[in-house]
Amino acid sequence: MQVSEAFEFTHEDRKSIYQYIEDADDPVEATEVRDALGLDPSGFRHHLAILKRDGLVHESAGMVEAAFEGSDAADEETFEQEGVEYTIRPAIETDRSGLVGVIRQVAGEKTYTVAESVADVVDHEEALVRENEVRSRMFFVATVGDEVVGWIHLDAPELEKLSHTAELTLGVLEEYQGHGIGGRLLDRGLAWAEENAYEKIYNSIPSTNEDAIAFFEAHGGEVEATRVDHYKIGDEYIDEVMLALRP
Repeated sequence: MQVSEAFEFTHEDRKSIYQYIEDADDPVEATEVRDALGLDPSGFRHHLAILKRDGLVHESAGMVEAAFEGSDAADEETFEQEGVEYTIRPAIETDRSGLVGVIRQVAGEKTYTVAESVADVVDHEEALVRENEVRSRMFFVATVGDEVVGWIHLDAPELEKLSHTAELTLGVLEEYQGHGIGGRLLDRGLAWAEENAYEKIYNSIPSTNEDAIAFFEAHGGEVEATRVDHYKIGDEYIDEVMLALRP
């Protein structure tokens, strides 16, 4: 399935531009796309800029190409543990609905507040993966068959003073825990962070989520800070624990 078939664009001209680029086997001249669709130059450049901003299209020397047609086989790793075979790979746009569903299910018991906000962002922004001058965002997913069962998300503001850090969230559906999926996702995310020169990765978890805290500590995470009464769930105040990992 092509990305344009599963992705809801907010403007028809933007969708037409992306579909034309996506259907091309190779990079195509931007002017060819504009002329083929009969779009005025200013409107075309605006929509192309939005597609580039949202990480859906790359442009180089006047040539444009789709950024996320699918996951390269070289980027996929398949594992089997205790009778469950699963694949770890970069997320693509067609994973969106499954990814949102998994994040919401994992965060549904109010034990992973940051992940709840990530689900909202994924559900409403046009680009699943983003890389621009403002911030970078990367997702890897674990899949069993065609179904997303886990994720790791890394989000980094492109501010000079914070450019060495990124925030992560990670989760696996309860029925697939105990098969090494969380550890494999964390390894993949930390490898990406190291490749992109991030020095410290942090994760913020409510203190009531003892299993998640134990997981990160078992994988090298260290508690850097505790914010007292940071969350209020119902009438209960809950501390936030910030853990840091170094790739």
